[in-house]
Amino acid sequence: MDDSGFSVVACRAVVVGAARSGIAAAGLLAKRGAAVTLTEMRDAIDGAPALRAAGVALELGGHRPETVAAADLVVLSPGVPADLPVLDAARRRGVEVIGELELAWRWIRGPVIAVTGTKGKSTTTTLVGRMLEAAGRTVLLGGNIGVPLSAQVDQSTADTVHVVEASSFQLETATTFRPWIAVWLNVTDDHLDRHPDVRAYADAKARIFANQTADDWAVVNADDPLVMARSTGIAARLVPFALSGRIADGVLVDGEWIVRRTAAGADRLAPVAAVELPGRHMLANVLAATAAASLAGCAPAAMGGALRGFRGLPHVMEPAGEIGGVRFVNDSKATNVEAARRSIESFPRGVVAIVGGRFKGGDLGELRGPLAAHGKAVVAIGEAAPLVRRALGDLLPIVDAGSMREAVERGYAAAAPEGVVLLAPACASFDWFRDYAERGETFKREVLRLKETVLR
Repeated sequence: MDDSGFSVVACRAVVVGAARSGIAAAGLLAKRGAAVTLTEMRDAIDGAPALRAAGVALELGGHRPETVAAADLVVLSPGVPADLPVLDAARRRGVEVIGELELAWRWIRGPVIAVTGTKGKSTTTTLVGRMLEAAGRTVLLGGNIGVPLSAQVDQSTADTVHVVEASSFQLETATTFRPWIAVWLNVTDDHLDRHPDVRAYADAKARIFANQTADDWAVVNADDPLVMARSTGIAARLVPFALSGRIADGVLVDGEWIVRRTAAGADRLAPVAAVELPGRHMLANVLAATAAASLAGCAPAAMGGALRGFRGLPHVMEPAGEIGGVRFVNDSKATNVEAARRSIESFPRGVVAIVGGRFKGGDLGELRGPLAAHGKAVVAIGEAAPLVRRALGDLLPIVDAGSMREAVERGYAAAAPEGVVLLAPACASFDWFRDYAERGETFKREVLRLKETVLR
C-alpha cells in the first residue's frame, strides 16, 4: 500500500482489452505487485514480449469466463462494453470492475483537470495544457487524447497538473475519479452504437462531476441545455461559458476580449485576436480552455501567448492542400453528425462534403440545412453511403466513391473550378480504416497524389 491508500499487492487482476489503455493498465498493475492477466479478443497484440517480461500473462483470442471469474479486480479498456455478461457475473460476486482511468486516478498525486464532451475535447485539452505550460506549470496531457493516464502515474508528483481528456466510455466506469476542474463542452447524439440512448450517453458524461466537492470547479457550456440540466445541483462551483454571450456570470466574448464576467465587472482573460483556429465553433473550445486555465491560476499573458500560433490539431479542420482554386480540408475527427454540421457551416459556400463510414447513430438529415446553405455536392463513402444518399439525395448531387482515392478525385471534380473538398464524415472510420487518424492521413496522401497528377 502506498500513500494513496490503494494496494493491489498479491491481487489477481484481469485487464480486459489490449489497446493502449489496457496495455498501460496491465503494466502499472504489474509494477504495483498484482498478478496480472491481460485478455484480448485478437490473436496477436503489439508489445507482447515486453508485457510477458514484465510478468503479465496474456490470454489472446477471446475473453474466457473462468479467467474473469477468478479475478479480485477487473480493469476495462475504454473500448470494452461495461455490460458484458461475464462482467455482470463478476459484479454479482462482489468483484470490483473499473476502467483504466479510474485505476490510474487512485495513484495520481497531482491535481487533475478533466475535459469531456461530444466534440472539441482534444482541442480544449491541448489548449489548457499549452496555457498551463506557458504559465510555467509542469503539465502532463493524457487520457483519451493518446497517452493513457496509467502511463503517467510514475511521473506524477504533487506539483504535476494532469490535463485529461475523458470519454464517456472512461467515465461510465469511474467510481471515485474526482477532477479539481471538470469541463463539459457539449453533448449531442454520438456513440449510440454503444450507449442505448442519448440519456445514457449524457449520464456517463455527467459522471465527471459525481465526486466533486465545493472545493472543486465545473466549467459548463451555458449554450447547451442538456449540459446545463445535468449540471444543476452539483457540488462543485459552477463557471459557465457561452459563445452566444447570453450569460451574466461566466466566460464569454466581450468586444475584442475573452472575459470572465461577474457581478463585480469583467476581467480580461485573452484577446480574441490571439485565436488562430478556423471555424466559429472552435471559439467555444477556446472559451472553455480559457475558463479552466484561469481557474488554475494562469495569467492573461500566458493564455494569450498559448493561443497565438495554435492552429489546431491534426485531423481537426486541418488544411490539406489546394489544387487550382479548390481547397482540401481534413476534418476526419468529425465522427458524428453535429461535428460534421459545424464543419460544413465553417465555410461560406462551395462545400463538397465527403460523408460516410460506419454509422454511430443520430440523424444525417440534420446536415440538410447546412448543405443547402453552404454545400455544392456530397461524396458518399463506406458502409453508410446508402444512408447518406437516402438522407440527402434529393437535396444536391450525391456521388458514390469506393475508396478514399475515388472520394478525393470525385470531390475535386465536383468542387472545381473553386470550392472546398471537406472530409467531414459524420461517422466512425472502422469500416475502411484503423481509426480516424489513418482515415485523415489517407485523405491527405490522396490529395497530394492528385495534386502531383494534375500538375504533371
